[in-house]
Amino acid sequence: MLSKELKHKYFFLLGAIYIVLQTVCIAFEFYYIAALPLIILVVLGAIYRLDLLILSVVALTPVSLNLEQMDLGGVGFYLPTEPLLFGILVLFVLRMLSNSSIDRRIYTHPVSCVIYSFLGWMLITTITSELPLVSFKYFLSRAWFIVGFYFVLTHVFKNIKNTQKFLLLYLFPLFGVIMYTVIRHATFGFEKDAGHWVMEPFYKDHTSYGAVLAMYMPVLVALLFKKKMSPLLRALLMIGFVILTSGVILSYTRAAWVSLVAVAALGVLMWMGVKLRTLIGILVVLIGFVAFAQDDLVILLEKNKQDSSDDLAEHVESISNVSSDASNLERLNRWNSALAMFKERPIVGWGPGTYQFIYAPFQSSQDLTIISTNNADGGNAHSEYLGPLAEQGVMGSVNFVLLLLAVSSLAFRLYRQLKDRELKTLVLSSYLGLMTYFIHAVLNNYLDTDKASAPFWGFIAIIVAIDLFHKDNKKTELDKSAA
Repeated sequence: MLSKELKHKYFFLLGAIYIVLQTVCIAFEFYYIAALPLIILVVLGAIYRLDLLILSVVALTPVSLNLEQMDLGGVGFYLPTEPLLFGILVLFVLRMLSNSSIDRRIYTHPVSCVIYSFLGWMLITTITSELPLVSFKYFLSRAWFIVGFYFVLTHVFKNIKNTQKFLLLYLFPLFGVIMYTVIRHATFGFEKDAGHWVMEPFYKDHTSYGAVLAMYMPVLVALLFKKKMSPLLRALLMIGFVILTSGVILSYTRAAWVSLVAVAALGVLMWMGVKLRTLIGILVVLIGFVAFAQDDLVILLEKNKQDSSDDLAEHVESISNVSSDASNLERLNRWNSALAMFKERPIVGWGPGTYQFIYAPFQSSQDLTIISTNNADGGNAHSEYLGPLAEQGVMGSVNFVLLLLAVSSLAFRLYRQLKDRELKTLVLSSYLGLMTYFIHAVLNNYLDTDKASAPFWGFIAIIVAIDLFHKDNKKTELDKSAA
């Protein structure tokens, strides 16, 4: 062991070396050396306190910036979150190899097994991809999102207090982003068109922004009804509720509004004790009815001529307009293109992340709209169900549906079995927040972004952690040495 005096000498010596090194680097205009202390701090955090590092990443996620949006290299890469998540992924793999990663029960949980199928098939279709480099980057980013926001967070949630930290650490920066967006939007008179981009540079468009806001609405409502909470925090959350509600309304994101109405109904049904298999049965009947009567339904929908509008009532009415609303028609164009791609490669698809680069020739002339493009710059398939179908074949969509069923089955079972009211509420709110995305995912897909991935996989992690560590009401603490 070094003496205290010797430690001080080494500290001052290293400090002096760093000052000299920084001076030389600045003289040669190499300014990145200034980040060296931060890099060292992150590395030490990853080694000794991975729990604090992943929670820090969660707090940074709402304010992360996309290099592609900022015209820095044209790469869809989020800073500072994705480099940190990549580091966590590498450390996680190294710890797995040394057999000292996370609680091993997490690996064998049924939801984890579905995730293995989800990632495993994605890897297979990456190998067979039409654009292997694009698919590999897509697969790698999906892997670091899942490792950080699911596997690591599930372990961190062994301490149940960390679930609230996770929720609050995302919510408060998100409130800041909403305030920035609303104030900026106000300068344009809250016009709908301006509402499509005023959330930049934090969100690429109003739909991804609205999707994330909707995901946090159920958990914020649950937090407001939490018994053990300081008056100051409760007051801040009440203000936050007003901010979040304003953000959802002013996002002009119709899919987010629909998802919130749907999960409100789902929450009531769960509270009434309706079983999952009953709801699945009703859903199957509805899908069968739509398939049987689709021609009549299309004729009925085509009678709606209301386009999206600054008027909120008219904007809601435009949701079902498939005759003249350009946004709705372009979504149908993307879906038809995805189905056409699937028909040509139904088994392995074209490769993860390749849709936007390949779909253009699959567009039908009768489906083209005023916002259609052939330049791979207009987004993806606009569906978390049809996108994987085109990119990864039938198993791509099946795996996503299996994940939905596995999480739903677990959430319904826990909600029925749990005796502790707060745990019950936590499961319900996390599941409803998650379901806003599963519903929204019919119309859009954002799991290739950190902002949607953090709550999506994080909410799943909360539900799985409660199942593994807390459903018997045993007090568990975070094993810092393992984290």
